[in-house]
Amino acid sequence: MQTFARGAAVWGVACPQGPSRVAGVRMAGFRVRDLEALRIVPYPAVTLLLEFGAGSPVLDGAAGRLQRGSFVAGSGLGSGGAVWARGENVECVQVRLSPVVAGAVLGVPPAELDGAVVSLEDVWGREASRIRERLHDESSWQARFALTDALLARRYEAGPPVDPEVAWVWRRMVAGHGLARVDGLAAEVGWSRKRLWSRFGSQLGLPPKRAMKLVRFDRAAHRLVAGDRAARVAAETGYADQSHLHREVMAFTGATPTAVADELFLAVDDLAWPGRGTTSVPHAALPV
Repeated sequence: MQTFARGAAVWGVACPQGPSRVAGVRMAGFRVRDLEALRIVPYPAVTLLLEFGAGSPVLDGAAGRLQRGSFVAGSGLGSGGAVWARGENVECVQVRLSPVVAGAVLGVPPAELDGAVVSLEDVWGREASRIRERLHDESSWQARFALTDALLARRYEAGPPVDPEVAWVWRRMVAGHGLARVDGLAAEVGWSRKRLWSRFGSQLGLPPKRAMKLVRFDRAAHRLVAGDRAARVAAETGYADQSHLHREVMAFTGATPTAVADELFLAVDDLAWPGRGTTSVPHAALPV
């Protein structure tokens, strides 16, 4: 386990030694003695959090407490800066699931999450408490990752796949950093815009245009954290100008680009998610 320190924040961070058996699944382990007021920044993946420590993470929103303990959250959680995490003595495995594999792994379509937070017990029933106990009993982070990966792989193999056209469109969105045109992608898979909008939204939980914006925002946000100037980020990530970037960052986070550049949620990514390949998907060839 490595140490991430920034200001008063000190976290233990662990990474798996190898990739998941399921393409589109990434994991990281966290041990945080005092997690104080961490803004959740929207990310283009479904989040699965498996906690097992003496403490418990809590997500708070504008309407009050959202969730304590293990949870599942749809892509784009935290839009508008509405969700904050806190807790003491938190130990957890966080899993980022590509929307393409999330439905099979979770057993529910991402569309049913709709960016909300759901207790893992509501999704997995008794299996949620069993995995918590088993993670707690393991003596190393690599053993916890192996246990989690075996569970996710088993569930993925038993779950229904998304349409290959939908998987292909998502992969093109990610590869193009959210800059492709939805009409063009629909034409490339031989679908009407209406059909793509319907199938994509029902299977991945986001309408295509929203997914594009989220992927583009994610790239821009990480460029800001890396120290790039806002004007340059806007010019190189597909925004019309710096004002356009400012509006979109505010819409996703409730904060200015300057504030987002200092967000701990993003700053830890290079350590917790090396390469940030969390939005990758299995190869899906289009039908002939």
